[in-house]
Amino acid sequence: MSLRWPLENDGGVLSIDGVSSTQLADEYDTPLFVYSENRIRTNVNLLKKAVQKHYRKTRILFACKSNTNIGILKVLRDEGVEIDAVSPGEAFLAVEAGFSPGEILFTGTSVREDELKHLVEAGYRMNIDSVSQMRRLLKLGVPKTVSVRINPEVGAGHHEHVITAGPDVKFGVWESQAPEAYRLALEAGVSSFGIQMHIGSGIMDVSNFIKAVNRLLEIANHVKDETGIDFDFIDIGGGIGVPYKPGEDEVDIDVFFERLFGFMKQRLGELGLGSPEVWLEPGRFLVAEAGVLLTRVTTLKSSPGKEFVGVDAGFNTLVRPAMYGSYHHIHSASGLNEPPQTYTVYGPLCESGDIFARDRVIPKVEEGDLLAIMNAGAYGFSMSSHYNSRPKAAEVMAMDGKSRLIRERETLQDLLRGQMSSSSK
Repeated sequence: MSLRWPLENDGGVLSIDGVSSTQLADEYDTPLFVYSENRIRTNVNLLKKAVQKHYRKTRILFACKSNTNIGILKVLRDEGVEIDAVSPGEAFLAVEAGFSPGEILFTGTSVREDELKHLVEAGYRMNIDSVSQMRRLLKLGVPKTVSVRINPEVGAGHHEHVITAGPDVKFGVWESQAPEAYRLALEAGVSSFGIQMHIGSGIMDVSNFIKAVNRLLEIANHVKDETGIDFDFIDIGGGIGVPYKPGEDEVDIDVFFERLFGFMKQRLGELGLGSPEVWLEPGRFLVAEAGVLLTRVTTLKSSPGKEFVGVDAGFNTLVRPAMYGSYHHIHSASGLNEPPQTYTVYGPLCESGDIFARDRVIPKVEEGDLLAIMNAGAYGFSMSSHYNSRPKAAEVMAMDGKSRLIRERETLQDLLRGQMSSSSK
């Protein structure tokens, strides 16, 4: 697999945005998440150019569940991106990164009463997941901007756990319930309305979006007929995928949005919905390929017909291969030019499922070498855990040959934070 900018082969050593991976590992230790600031900024601007070429009135909200590091959020804010938050914690971190509540759309499911109270009092834009949630929210306060998450009955994604629409999922309001949800908000005095959907994650085919958008617009038209509401924005969610496997084509985003927005403009006109803003909620697309997980080879071992490579990262560090069966390409970061060999790459957890790759061909490695796990910028650190009581990894931003620490490595003492002794005197 050839390296994609800003990754380079510098004499057999992987370089990330101009910084040597061996230098990074020596300075910050491993496991280590490294992000390219240049790649994040480039991804944002490629997406902006593509969407605004085909529909001028657009707004990009970063789905920050993919990565909530404040250093990354600040880069995205600098590029004019807003925030899609799915928990009060994500909303809090976004504010800490400099976003105002009015730049954050909160989309929660099964939200607690105290959480709703805080969110409405602080002035967040609210995207509601059920009629029940709408009733509870409006008893606590009246947001200026409200949208309703619609289940368009069309879902898509790379794994069943990330498909977020259709009859068997927990998310969203069905068409038959939508007019009631909006009528409640209208009667309470809400003045600005949107309508939203999210169908899944890791989507490479625009036809899935077109089917879902068609249903969303039909439901928006139904709501307008029933309530008289004019929508200020239509939020089509996120989920645009990136290539993980060698030879897998990336999404041609210009063609993607030419087809999607061409269809949307036609249907908006046919249904008399005017020309509302269109909001997008990309997460993976902006940060996945900008991130690399560096991990040190600790152990080489073999069994009949199998060569194993043990590393110091486990599924506590990057859970996607264990949870979803996801493929992440692996390079020998300190030996890119070595001859290929077949290995099974495993981590230090006391779990048989702690495997990053089975029978994978990578350059030959020795104990002490570095491996680089690709596409780790999305759902890497944000899904990491303390399983097996292992402290979490550090995070670093690289740019133009320089690096800076954006999250300290946890220590064993951090595992005690918040714990109380059970002993009594």
